[in-house]
Amino acid sequence: MAVDGLGRPLKLILTPGQRGDAPLAPALLEGLSLRRVLADKAYDSNALRELIAGLGTEAVIPRNPTRRRTIPYDFEAYKFTNTVERCFNKLKHFRRIATRFDRRAVHFLSFIQLAAAMLWMR
Repeated sequence: MAVDGLGRPLKLILTPGQRGDAPLAPALLEGLSLRRVLADKAYDSNALRELIAGLGTEAVIPRNPTRRRTIPYDFEAYKFTNTVERCFNKLKHFRRIATRFDRRAVHFLSFIQLAAAMLWMR
């Protein structure tokens, strides 16, 4: 999920539970105009960093512990990565999302999009 500075959802992609989120990051960033991309260590890859730099955007991603070379990042800006987690928390206030009542992905995604629109109307 991509959120703005106020924690409102901008774009989301539903993935299977066993699939990692990092491979879908380029698709998530497509079409967005951003100043910074804040992400956690799981998104630390050279390809993603090059894509972010190609967009003219600052990557605020700490290095993965397996990486030998240290990559500097804005630690103060990184503190705001919890904005995404808070957005997920707001979406989970909708019982239907928290308990995953919908078994079909298309129905589940539709309700998440509806709940996201409701968050924008607050």
